[in-house]
Amino acid sequence: MHTDARALAAALLPLVGGAANVSSAAHCVTRLRLALADRSRVDEAALRALPGVLGVVEDGESYQIVLGPGVVGRVTAEFERLLPSAAPAPPSVTTAAQLAARGAQLKERHKRRNATPGRAALRRVADVFVPLIPALIGCGILAGVAGLLANLGWLPALTPALSALASAFMALIAVFVGHNTAREFGGTPVLGGAVAAVVVYPGVAKVTAFGSALTPGQGGVLGALAAALLGTYVEKWCRARFPGTLDVLLTPTLTVLVSGLVTLYVLMYAAGQVASATGTAATWLLGHTGALAGLLLGGLFLPLVMLGLHQALIPLHTTLIEQQGHTVLLPLLAMAGAGQVGAAAAVYVRLRHDTSMRTTIRSALPAGLLGVGEPLIYGVSLPLGRPFLTACAGGAAGGAFVGAFAMRGAEVGATAIGPSGWALFPLLAGDAGPAVAAAVYGGGLLTGYAVGFLATYCFGLSGTARVPVGAVCDPEGHEPRPADRPGPRPAPPR
Repeated sequence: MHTDARALAAALLPLVGGAANVSSAAHCVTRLRLALADRSRVDEAALRALPGVLGVVEDGESYQIVLGPGVVGRVTAEFERLLPSAAPAPPSVTTAAQLAARGAQLKERHKRRNATPGRAALRRVADVFVPLIPALIGCGILAGVAGLLANLGWLPALTPALSALASAFMALIAVFVGHNTAREFGGTPVLGGAVAAVVVYPGVAKVTAFGSALTPGQGGVLGALAAALLGTYVEKWCRARFPGTLDVLLTPTLTVLVSGLVTLYVLMYAAGQVASATGTAATWLLGHTGALAGLLLGGLFLPLVMLGLHQALIPLHTTLIEQQGHTVLLPLLAMAGAGQVGAAAAVYVRLRHDTSMRTTIRSALPAGLLGVGEPLIYGVSLPLGRPFLTACAGGAAGGAFVGAFAMRGAEVGATAIGPSGWALFPLLAGDAGPAVAAAVYGGGLLTGYAVGFLATYCFGLSGTARVPVGAVCDPEGHEPRPADRPGPRPAPPR
């Protein structure tokens, strides 16, 4: 398995322009994210055709290669090992200057064309939380196991230990958010963590702000994010004004002091109000407009995944988990993957003579069933066009199904962020109990599959270059012929 990862990393490197063209490499759950000096040196056609590459996403900040969960971590590690050794000899000064200027022009042109300040900000916030996903998944599963054991009365000596393991990370998540925020926005990571740590420090209970004592953890990850962001700007301001000797002493002191006091007396209270409003709004929406809310969330999530903006919802999920013990948004959003699976199944049935497409679907469908939608998005529905829209229709139908039950008191939530599809079942929770939550969620998946399949089968392939609706397929495997085109049909074989 490691040999395959090493081979794939070695194959990727020349296709993205070589080691000299790679400024940095990182990964999220499914994607290898590269910062490239000159994107014109990427051989995108060969990259998409490379076995193991499930798709390519290009945005203003990074060049993203979809590899799938599990695989991407191993390939990224091997890819990073190749960077120092694979780098060629340094070019001449003139060539380096020309490449730098050309890369800057291409980057600026691409950012003007595709990026907006809002999208760029969402991506940077997402990059703060993406590295936390593995811990969120692991702790969420342990919390689910601990809850199940407690309800069944099994292993009473082990249950407290599992609960402690599951809760420790969530109790200190503000520190990790602060650390990652400072790193992402150009500050010193440990200072970001130090400023954000005040949010969860028990001693804040002795501090009074806006007429009431603060509560440890008040504001949660939103308060930690705001605190570390403020600390980063304070640090940059100090470093630009103090000489070297004073910088060592005054910059970290003023960073913690100024941003810490503002956090205690302003940000924690404000973030706490926002977090409380978020939980109240989510509960109200599902309780009063559950079907409509589910339809919109399930139908619009695939475009967010396509744009790489779905990770920006992680702060909302985390806030809801902190407040309510589960996020009610994730099961609704997971219905988008169900619509995608149904659409891919319909394409597989309709395009029975397209061996290449059917092979792609067979390889990507297992990941789709487990909630990893990028392979089906970039390999199937998006290239065909209309199946992407009909997949969104399937997701909307599944979301409406789950939302309708939420209006009747059968709310479904997830105790952790990360997996969806069938992989989300171990993390389900709800007011009516885990059995009801599993039944409602499973019904939503089946609804998404069915509507995505039917919508794609009936409408999703009309006008495509592969099999137009109404085509007559030759039983011997020849190209399809439109049904209304005059001319004799091929005679059956004797």
